[in-house]
Amino acid sequence: MAVLKVIEIMASSPKSWEDATAVAVKTAGNTVKEIRSAYVQDMSAVVEKDKIKEYRVNVKITFEVIKD
Repeated sequence: MAVLKVIEIMASSPKSWEDATAVAVKTAGNTVKEIRSAYVQDMSAVVEKDKIKEYRVNVKITFEVIKD
């Protein structure tokens, strides 16, 4: 049986929600190994002058702590 842990990351991107999610996974991957999944819990955007300036995501990252 493996033991998994979930952390929450907030990330942003000027390109898209998908890119913001990739930023969250890459950032978590700098210190966390064995990432299993990324669940996008919330999405939002910063709007200025009727245009989206920044895409934001709140992502739950699941990773393996103990492997058997």
